[in-house]
Amino acid sequence: MTTQTPKTEVPKNHFRVTLVLNFRQPRLDQVLLEELRKQDRNFTLKQISRTEFKELFKNKKIRIKGQIATPSSSLAAGTTFVDIQGFEET
Repeated sequence: MTTQTPKTEVPKNHFRVTLVLNFRQPRLDQVLLEELRKQDRNFTLKQISRTEFKELFKNKKIRIKGQIATPSSSLAAGTTFVDIQGFEET
């Protein structure tokens, strides 16, 4: 998995993570948390606790390609982007 620059515009007040997956992934929450820990574009998200991370899903702040995501949302192989509302690049 790697993070790349997306071709679509990031919504205002959102932090975007672009995922490039070689294989289908059964759960978004595991993949996304791992990617957030690796990135250096937003320190708050890099250090987010599991409880705070779960709250983002509960409050519908995480979207896959514009659709509200759940922790158990599966991810197809290929490139996709995830937007997290309320955060921006710092």
